[in-house]
Amino acid sequence: MGAQSYRDLIVWQRSMDFVVMIYESTCNFPDTEKFGLTSQLRRAAVSVPSNIAEGQGRRTAGEFLNALSIAHGSLREIETQLMLAERLKLIQSKTLESLLNQTTEIGKMLNGLSNSLRKKRTL
Repeated sequence: MGAQSYRDLIVWQRSMDFVVMIYESTCNFPDTEKFGLTSQLRRAAVSVPSNIAEGQGRRTAGEFLNALSIAHGSLREIETQLMLAERLKLIQSKTLESLLNQTTEIGKMLNGLSNSLRKKRTL
């Protein structure tokens, strides 16, 4: 499928960096959010590179595409949770903007990889 390993995929590398950003951004959330938004955001963020890795390890392009779709859905979940965190004044608008820019960038990369896989399937 092009890359030798999921670790070679730039979208996986970027999404791993994004997980770190989410962890850093949520470390100052109040303890009352430990099992709420903190946990939700972190789980959704971890889901993105995890699904990329899992999908790349599957046998067919269709399975990989499905995993990329799940990763993309997790990005939308993260965006929603981040906007809620900003409304609840848990993160600043500047932080929100930076993180949303990252989700947009990773989403574009996921779309590009998905489109590439679809083209290979039709050849």
